[in-house]
Amino acid sequence: MSWDLAQGSAVLGPPASEKPRLLDTQCLPVSHPPCRYGFVIAVTTIDNIGAGVIQPGRGFVLYPVKYKAIVFRPFKGEVVDAVVTQVNKVGLFTEIGPMSCFISRHSIPSEMEFDPNSNPPCYKTMDEDIVIQQDDEIRLKIVGTRVDKNDIFAIGSLMDDYLGECLIIRAGVTAWRRGV
Repeated sequence: MSWDLAQGSAVLGPPASEKPRLLDTQCLPVSHPPCRYGFVIAVTTIDNIGAGVIQPGRGFVLYPVKYKAIVFRPFKGEVVDAVVTQVNKVGLFTEIGPMSCFISRHSIPSEMEFDPNSNPPCYKTMDEDIVIQQDDEIRLKIVGTRVDKNDIFAIGSLMDDYLGECLIIRAGVTAWRRGV
């Protein structure tokens, strides 16, 4: 889930930086380590840039900045779309934007088996009607999250209706197949 959030942080600028140049959003924490509210995806407005303080011995200027940003913070029970990055016998590793998510083989429907002999390795049904492999788009349910100092990590599941492999992407319409 994403939403607008007002927050503040200190921005470290190079010696030649001036307040007007701080409006360049590359100085602000976009998709960097998450704040306690989630990943900062985009800075929408800058409310206030305080007086800069020169850092002794470094030559950088530290500016207190108050801004509004769009943040991404997943919650338990949320259904999200992900891209499979790795498939192995213990489960699937996926990425949901800037966040990593693991789906244990115990959270993959029992009809799907790991096939290490296929190239690339995949989880598939016996009749090969459904195949999930690296770079596939899937829909999953978040069953838990962990927030570290510099990262947010999630655990997901495919054990619910309308979760699993993406079948068709045509003209902006996506059809999803249940992960059986």
